[in-house]
Amino acid sequence: MKKYFKEFKSFAVKGNVVDLAVAVIIGGAFGKIVSSLVSDVVMPTIGVIVGGLDFTSFKIILKQAVLDGSGAVTSPAVTMNIGNFIQNIFDFLIIALSIFFMVKLLSKVKGRLVKEEEKEKKEEKPAPITKDQELLTEIRDLLKNK
Repeated sequence: MKKYFKEFKSFAVKGNVVDLAVAVIIGGAFGKIVSSLVSDVVMPTIGVIVGGLDFTSFKIILKQAVLDGSGAVTSPAVTMNIGNFIQNIFDFLIIALSIFFMVKLLSKVKGRLVKEEEKEKKEEKPAPITKDQELLTEIRDLLKNK
């Protein structure tokens, strides 16, 4: 049992696992933000533009609700919720667009950092060779030629 616990402990504290956990948590929070953006900002705006429609209310009734004699529902209607599907498509498109721009921005920043590092490396001049180093280089070359 100790062996399995050690293996699990080793696995759980690896950097990749922790990075993945952080990414999942941030991704979940980001998903909630984008879903709120779509459902609370984008979809109402689109609804107003197209005449006050609420997309989430779009349904195709496959089977009508069954009512008893007093008008109470004994069996609810079976519906295809097309509006929710449209909402989820907009969620996906906005999330994909957001991630696309985020990756594009990060690659641009990374490119700039790489260019700056290369520029710094080019500007670095090697230290001048001392007399001792010069003599050692000559000795090395002589030994190499023998």
